[in-house]
Amino acid sequence: MLENPRSPRVRSVAKLAKKAARVESGMFLLEGPQAVAEALNFRPELVQELFGTPTALDRYPEIAEAAEEADVPFEFVTEQVLNAMADTVTPQGFIAVCRVFPTALKDIFAGEPKLIAILEEVRDPGNAGTIIRAADAAGADAVILTGRSVDLYNPKVVRSTTGSLFHLPIAIDVELEDVRLRVREAGMQLIAADVKGEDMLEARSSGLLAAPTAWLFGNEARGLSEEKLALAERSVMVPLYGQAESMNLATAASVCLYESAFAQRSTTLQ
Repeated sequence: MLENPRSPRVRSVAKLAKKAARVESGMFLLEGPQAVAEALNFRPELVQELFGTPTALDRYPEIAEAAEEADVPFEFVTEQVLNAMADTVTPQGFIAVCRVFPTALKDIFAGEPKLIAILEEVRDPGNAGTIIRAADAAGADAVILTGRSVDLYNPKVVRSTTGSLFHLPIAIDVELEDVRLRVREAGMQLIAADVKGEDMLEARSSGLLAAPTAWLFGNEARGLSEEKLALAERSVMVPLYGQAESMNLATAASVCLYESAFAQRSTTLQ
């Protein structure tokens, strides 16, 4: 059992909360039983080390079983060591060290994608992670983060995905112009989510959303610049029917992705 929270090994794990350490090592932190379970179930080859407290193991014995089946090294740690490793204030019993695994842009478009989420200069980790989770839930084929967006392996992004990080391909550090070319070559339409766009109801009634679509989402505060908006064929807004001043980016993105998912599946069922 690891008992010294100041040991070099503990410190090396804790450093992964910083981007510089992640870039240097090619590893990132994964916290909590849900995220760890998803990693072991869907991408066990990525999990390099797994740490947990005896209490957590008693509560989630299936995690140790999955780790053993995947031949992932597991080590007991004290609560103090877990706290020293974790990025969160109150870690939930498990921490894993995983290998980063971005998908190449060309591989995302190698098949015939029908629904993709593109994040351009999305800086808030919670928003980025929640959009990835929403894309996963809506059955999207992939998510793409441009180089101006938050680091995919930021611990807050990873936590916000609640395991969806391991469910679908995600490309990072790409230029939006390159993405646009790939989108068009794949026969998809690029639609920007923008407050000055056409009403979502109009887009729905016109049948626009049933076509293969790449949704483009911009910065939380500034949205998309005119230059970036010009890359899209059209823009669509999520209307506000109540008194709210605005809608959270991740919430709006969830609506957009699900509108496309509904439209595409309705066409398939007809």
